[in-house]
Amino acid sequence: MFDLIQQQALIRPQAIALESADINLDYAALVRAVEHLAEQLRAQRVVRLGLLMDNHPAWAVVDLASQLAGITLIPIPPFFSRQQIEHTLKDAQIDHLLVDDCDLLKWQDATTELLSVVGLTLALVQISPAGEPMAEVSTITYTSGTTGHPKGVCLTQKNLHRVATALAGALAVNSADHHLSLLPLAVLLENVGGLYAPLLEGGRVTIPSLKACGMQGAAGLDVAQMHQTICQTQPTSLILLPQMLQALVSYLEIGHRVPDSLRFIAVGGAPVSDTLLTRAAALNLPVYEGYGLSECGSVVALNTPQSQCLGSVGKPLPHIQLRFSDEGEILIGGNLFSGYLNQPEQTQQWYASGDLGYLDQQGFLHLTGRKKNIFITAFGRNVAPEWVERELTIHPAIAQAAVFGEARPFNVALIVPRGDQSHAEIEQAVDWANQRLPDYAQIGEWLCVNIAFSLSNQQLTATGRLRREAIWQQYQTTIESYYQTAGAVPKEAS
Repeated sequence: MFDLIQQQALIRPQAIALESADINLDYAALVRAVEHLAEQLRAQRVVRLGLLMDNHPAWAVVDLASQLAGITLIPIPPFFSRQQIEHTLKDAQIDHLLVDDCDLLKWQDATTELLSVVGLTLALVQISPAGEPMAEVSTITYTSGTTGHPKGVCLTQKNLHRVATALAGALAVNSADHHLSLLPLAVLLENVGGLYAPLLEGGRVTIPSLKACGMQGAAGLDVAQMHQTICQTQPTSLILLPQMLQALVSYLEIGHRVPDSLRFIAVGGAPVSDTLLTRAAALNLPVYEGYGLSECGSVVALNTPQSQCLGSVGKPLPHIQLRFSDEGEILIGGNLFSGYLNQPEQTQQWYASGDLGYLDQQGFLHLTGRKKNIFITAFGRNVAPEWVERELTIHPAIAQAAVFGEARPFNVALIVPRGDQSHAEIEQAVDWANQRLPDYAQIGEWLCVNIAFSLSNQQLTATGRLRREAIWQQYQTTIESYYQTAGAVPKEAS
């Protein structure tokens, strides 16, 4: 990866590679900064480096310097709880931690070295003696998962390079492209798609602070601030999570505009409703849905301007192979991770994704649900709740939905209305969705939920997927009473 960036520095040394509010780095300066930091990290005998900091060009320099120095980098998402951070430090056996805020975590007796990285002062904290190097493992990426103890996915430079190269090719990325990083760089999708892919082709990447991007803590989003940053930056590409796209679309629908420079907005991380994509298209937003897994180095399939099918997650990238189990589970080959940290090495040719889906006749991949989420009704019919939830949220009256029905005679939906929808309007929306579903998948009863599922109440993952167990624990008593009284409970849940 760094060799290819060096080639760009030879071809276009004064072209801007990375920028933020306080610094512009051309390709020549980027290469010098990476080489200098790599020497410093080698001198400190860093083996496994944790990185916990806000978005900034320095983040990218640390990433590339770690690769050059043969150090295993463990990016820590800024939205991790303290419990998740401490678990990551211990699980990954991190010997040094690089932070931009020394008050984030405190060690009384730790050895700390201050490093200046492209004008930003970072603290290199030695938190344990260095262990044995991890052969070929370049990055260990942790996802928030569904519990407080996420697993580390071990990836090589080859894994990351294949995805970045495939993305750059599929999107025809070139030196005129300008990407705006809105997601934390510790999120693998932004790291690979928003940083590596443009840099490999000589493009420019703007990396504002997360606050400047409108991010407020773990789950808040100031859409006006995000919109302002987009307009000021005039990028050609963005990566958004579904809830970010929802906020942006709603903001634009009241009269705001985005720059004409935008040619590609990727959206992924969780299912996206067809209604939201249709609303985006009506605003002439160049939105394209994709699908990926950390275990495959991020993106697996993607819609593109040249090849798009609404309702699909696009065609598999050229470095990926797909096949399907008898149950319809997506099996992926071609760019698999080395294994989960502290678990046996990954040796299988095919990785069972846990996602259900199919390829249509044109080669587009369609997702129908999660294998582990499928429930069996009292009449023995299998139901993928994501399928039913997608049909519900297609209707403009419904913002979110969570469906339950394991071993029950009918399905119950928890519904978050979109705006101030009345009881009658929600009822009509449910009836509309039921007409599109077979009888065994239809909603028998529904409850209006006054508080949206979110990261802050631990009912959404960081990428926007429902935490079903957490939602079930919150509303179990209300749902159970519905089954016991067969509809005698008012349609409202606290």
